[in-house]
This record gives sequence, C-alpha cells and structure tokens, in this order.
Amino acid sequence: MDPILLVLLAATASYFVNAKQQRQRIALLAEHLQPFQIEKNIEALTQGYLRAMGEKEDERRQQVLALLADNEQQLVGQFSRFTASFQKVAEPMARVSKLPVSLPFATQLMPASTFDMRRALQIHTQGMERVARNDAGRAPRDRAFMMTAEILLMQHTCHWYCKSKSIASARMLARNKTPHEQLVQSVSPETRAAYLALIG
Repeated sequence: MDPILLVLLAATASYFVNAKQQRQRIALLAEHLQPFQIEKNIEALTQGYLRAMGEKEDERRQQVLALLADNEQQLVGQFSRFTASFQKVAEPMARVSKLPVSLPFATQLMPASTFDMRRALQIHTQGMERVARNDAGRAPRDRAFMMTAEILLMQHTCHWYCKSKSIASARMLARNKTPHEQLVQSVSPETRAAYLALIG
C-alpha cells in the first residue's frame, strides 16, 4: 500500500478517535455540571464586577460590589458541590494530558505527562472560597479582580480537560484577551502555588 495513503488513513483514524474521546469528556463534565447554575452565577459576577469597576464614585462602586456577595456565595457553594460530585469520576477519565495538543490515548500511553482533574477542581474550589472569605483582607476592587482571575483559570482548566491546553489558552485569549500566564499570575498565591505544582 502507498505509504502516503497509510499516513492519511492513520491521521484520519487518529482524528476520529481523538474527537470521540473529547466528546466523552465534554459529556462527562456536562453531566456533573448539569444540576448546578455555575455558568449563570459566573456571568452575573463577571458582569457585576465590570459594572462596579465602571463606576466613577468609590462609594457607588462599593455598593455594587456589596450586592454581588450573594452571587459569590452561590457560586462558591455550587462549585464546591460540583467538585465533590466530580470526585466520583474514575481515575482514567479524570486524567488530563499535559501535552500542548490533544492526542488519542495520550493519558493512557503517557500517564507521567498527566494531571488529575479532580485535584485541579479542588484547587479551584479552595481558591474561590479563599478569595470570597477575603482571608488576606484585600480591598474590594482587588478582591473582585482576583476572583475574576480564579474563575477564568478554572474555566481554562475545564477547556483543557475537554480539549487541550493549546485550545484552552487560545479560547481564553480570544474571549477574554487574557493569556494563560497572566491568569496564573493574577490568582491568589496559594492557588498559584498549588496549580503550578499540579501541572508542572
């Protein structure tokens, strides 16, 4: 058989297997997210933060941020329950390839080049909880900025789980004009240390 034809057949088969595995991950994540209104709370928070930052008067900005406290608590509570639900996922389906691009069976063939999505979600949950409690006593504006970074980094991890790191980073840059490296630097020091230890 023509070597070029063999390569084309192998590439086609690889593409379809890879696409099937990605669909399985998307469906699994959606199944665990379905009982919650996490996206709705994220949208309300991010829009609220933007509105608050657009206020010229400091007093008015603080009022808008104070109104978002319920949304923050709802998000933290629901994301914590989602994370607990995802802990039930079997390890093979929880592994995420650290390779920049998605390859079929990468998590099975190269387990040393993977991280555990279950642990990643715990890190994101703890990060959002910490910022919401404001353990470090940050000013409202700084806390809103950091919570936004925690949320965006979590979304990046979810896209990475479903597709690949490259696609997750490209989506984040296209939608939020924020490079992955900037997100990592913008979250709390505790989140950053735990996250880098996990994916490093």
